[in-house]
Amino acid sequence: MEQEILDDLDRGLHGALDAFRRECNKLRTGRAHASLLDSVRVDYYGSESPLSQVATVHVVDPRLLQVKPWERHMVPAVDKAIMAANLGLTPSNRGDVILVPIPAMTGERRKELVKVVKHLAEEAKVSCRNHRRDAMDMLEAIDDFPEDDLLKAKKKVQELVDAMGRKIDQAAADKETEILEV
Repeated sequence: MEQEILDDLDRGLHGALDAFRRECNKLRTGRAHASLLDSVRVDYYGSESPLSQVATVHVVDPRLLQVKPWERHMVPAVDKAIMAANLGLTPSNRGDVILVPIPAMTGERRKELVKVVKHLAEEAKVSCRNHRRDAMDMLEAIDDFPEDDLLKAKKKVQELVDAMGRKIDQAAADKETEILEV
């Protein structure tokens, strides 16, 4: 029972870290990467589809993305969807491909993004603390659990949470460095 609780805790902690990294990847850092357009939804034959299901996205250079729809008649719809996604990007229709230049970021915008990263990191840590609380409650609810084993299990829970906190801090520091890099 104890191991199941620790395994659940570990999955929850890794889920918090993964969610933090996904949210950080959505932040535009002035450098082109294909995941910038992950949130774009395209009207494809009457249904909203992710851009990745109707086109390929290539990084041409550090400041330029190339979007090539699989069907040529989808170019205007993809162009319109990128504009409607409100990402601060202005696509350029070139006939069969769409070029999406990534504008340079200002110093003020970089500082704002660093604050966002710190906020996301704190949210991830709160999630970890919530998982810790749940694991501690489940451990205490076990009947006939020796006091020494309970203390050892609680210590193990705290060690897992502390290690994940350090990983979140490191991921946040890496993202801040990437954002502040000119």
